[in-house]
Amino acid sequence: MSRTRPHLPMRPLWRCRACGAEWPCQPARLALLVEYRADRTALLVYLSTLMAEARAQLSQLNGHAVPEELTERFLGWARAR
Repeated sequence: MSRTRPHLPMRPLWRCRACGAEWPCQPARLALLVEYRADRTALLVYLSTLMAEARAQLSQLNGHAVPEELTERFLGWARAR
């Protein structure tokens, strides 16, 4: 039986622990959409909280402004279409 690693964020870099892509990666996005399928608002609140944490940690690491694409990265894909 093969065991897959969950696609979780590696803080403070905000890369996926399983695949190394920027988090939330595609597999993480899919898992979050399934987990929050009955409550999109709760998903957006959760992602907003994580985005604020990521912004603070990335700006400390980089020592400069965090890329503007964090909003799209964390929230854009999760908005109802």
